[in-house]
Amino acid sequence: MIRLISFLVSLTLVAGLAHADPNFWKHEWPDTNFRKTSVANWKEILSGGPPKDGIPALSNPKFLRAKSERRIKGNEPVITVEMAGADPRAYPLRYLTWHEIVNDTVGGVPIAVTYCPLCNSGITFDRRTRKGTLTFGVTGKLRNSDMVMYDHETQSWWQQAIGTAIVGDLTGTKLNALPTWMESWDQFRKRNPDGLVMAQPDFGRRYGHNPYQGYDSSHRPFLYSGENPPHGIPPLARVVRVGNRAWPLTRIRDEGGIREAGVTLSWEAGQASALDTGVIAKGRDVGTVRVRNGQGRDVPHDVLFAFAFRAFWPNGKWMLAR
Repeated sequence: MIRLISFLVSLTLVAGLAHADPNFWKHEWPDTNFRKTSVANWKEILSGGPPKDGIPALSNPKFLRAKSERRIKGNEPVITVEMAGADPRAYPLRYLTWHEIVNDTVGGVPIAVTYCPLCNSGITFDRRTRKGTLTFGVTGKLRNSDMVMYDHETQSWWQQAIGTAIVGDLTGTKLNALPTWMESWDQFRKRNPDGLVMAQPDFGRRYGHNPYQGYDSSHRPFLYSGENPPHGIPPLARVVRVGNRAWPLTRIRDEGGIREAGVTLSWEAGQASALDTGVIAKGRDVGTVRVRNGQGRDVPHDVLFAFAFRAFWPNGKWMLAR
């Protein structure tokens, strides 16, 4: 916890100097159209510390066959992408924690696999839009503690949690979320022994370590000044969001799965938290959630912190115990 506090304090000192005022940022973003935005108050957007591309997104990563991977521990979380016409792929959080976005193409579909550690939000988007196929990077900015992405093609800024452009020419454009999910490496490779896993990137990072040690047991999110969740739900409790509904993960676990509102939510032990101890594989077991519709098909969803659901879905429905 001491390491986390020191890390966040150092970032806060930097962030406190730099609200996203267009007059301040235009030297770094000369091609961004700041006249077009859905953000009511620029003070909502803060510097998280790193500059533009200071957190380097990845594009066209290399892959290994699951049976050839030796670095990843069995309980480490991965984001799983299973699409028709392509081998299943696993994108380990040991890499996404340090890169946050992976631009890839699977089964002919250009995708962006995204992970915001400060919100625990892991969503995969289709990169195709009315302006063509986009390639995403990390702005280094946060809004409600959630990553603000940008596209290289128009330099518009995008809110990761909602997949929507909030600044620039593409303001209001929404990306389509794909039905992918977080699970443990063991769960992925047991189901897909011949599947693919993203190879370790060629960067000098402490892959497998968590730079946000103790974060998901903190009392308050980093750089968040919004309202806390209702019903006494802790801000950093995990909830499973499907559309504008959120189920507390603990409810799904304790009830052994839930079937309501047209979906089935299942829970299985075995996935470590990526935001607990300094080594991801030593994190406490938070389990794996799968969300399927009445036909048994996977449904787009997110397992994020409760404060982020409150911030981006203020009128959302909290699916509490019946």
